[in-house]
Amino acid sequence: MENLLDFVKKLSFTRIGGSPEEKAAAEMILQEIDLAGEEAGSDIRGEFMPFQIPGANVEKCSVTVKGREIKSVAYLRSGNIDRDCRLLYLEDALEIDFAEIGDLSDTAVLLNGIFDEETFKRLVEHNAAAFLVLQGKYYHSQEEASLYAKELRPHLIRNGKIPGFIITTADAMTLVKEEVETIHLTLKQEDVERDSQNVLAVIPGTQDKKEEIVLTAHYDSVPVGTGTWDNATGAAALLGIYRHFIAHPPKRTLRFLWCGSEELGLLGSKAYVEQNEEQLEHIKFCFNFDMCGTTLGSNRIVMTGNKELEIFVDQYCKLTGYSARAKQGVHSSDSAPFCDKGIPALGLGRGTGTAEIHTIHDLIPTISNKALEKNVDFAIRMIGDMANAAVLPVKREMPEERKKELDKYFHRDIKKEEKTENAKKE
Repeated sequence: MENLLDFVKKLSFTRIGGSPEEKAAAEMILQEIDLAGEEAGSDIRGEFMPFQIPGANVEKCSVTVKGREIKSVAYLRSGNIDRDCRLLYLEDALEIDFAEIGDLSDTAVLLNGIFDEETFKRLVEHNAAAFLVLQGKYYHSQEEASLYAKELRPHLIRNGKIPGFIITTADAMTLVKEEVETIHLTLKQEDVERDSQNVLAVIPGTQDKKEEIVLTAHYDSVPVGTGTWDNATGAAALLGIYRHFIAHPPKRTLRFLWCGSEELGLLGSKAYVEQNEEQLEHIKFCFNFDMCGTTLGSNRIVMTGNKELEIFVDQYCKLTGYSARAKQGVHSSDSAPFCDKGIPALGLGRGTGTAEIHTIHDLIPTISNKALEKNVDFAIRMIGDMANAAVLPVKREMPEERKKELDKYFHRDIKKEEKTENAKKE
């Protein structure tokens, strides 16, 4: 690996969770891990950690309007349909939108989006035959709208299944403007299970092997674009950090985890946490790398932990002269499952308004090796100081405020509210 950007370029191809391309990307990472070990004179090697993910094989997906088929993609694992439906546009599908609306078993509901579980529950309760959501801007072509099939996530499926479709905003606007009353929907799919994998490499601590720091980055992508910024850059950054520490092992153990299938709902990091519950008690902190190295933009730090973590980050940036926008909250990335187990975390990356993720425009030109190296150099310094500290500067704990945010993020808040209401009734 001549420089970080070289590996970003190599990894910049579509690599959907559970696909042969994702497996090829994992093998590339494993090869770099093993090469770094050989160059450092270490016998440490990487390993695959397999897990299964839900998926679907779509045989047919079509939306036909007045005899003309418009571009559509499916919500995977949402069920099947082949029939004419009445079309009803319900905007954001708020509670008031369903007032006196009655049964929708003959109706396909067009929505601006599925913004929360309550929206989906209303569709289920009113027996909607199907739903359609729009994507992109009105001026986007079919290609520019970056349509791709998405999973109907488990927190929605637990309420029931409704066949779902995604169409372009331009087509949705036409349907509403022309007051189209009837459309024909066809969705034929079969639920399947696929194989995915995490890639793990562990550098044992030279002194305290019982205290560990986990470092994470996902290497999969969505089905459009090349997934360069999100997250070939994070995977490359983690490799750069690994190359440093395999040659300079710190006092504490460093556990490097390249996560598969993050874009499908953090499935790789969730699988790791579930498969290694006993080992988690040794992990005291997590660093996550998601979207680094943009030429234009600003450095970002997402802190998930207590006030002590916030103070530590603020002071550390001042001491090192590292300019970054820092905020407290749950990072929507692979650190979240670790935080859910009480492990504080920092998400290190770089934001910009000049690039787009999850679109056909997530490409190499927005990234520079210089910016990527700056992100990595800062991370190496911070990780090294923490891994070699006499005492870890941040306690392994999660304040109640963050726990509530994690409950909401992992869609447990509704369940808790329902249990509370049921308890009151009893």
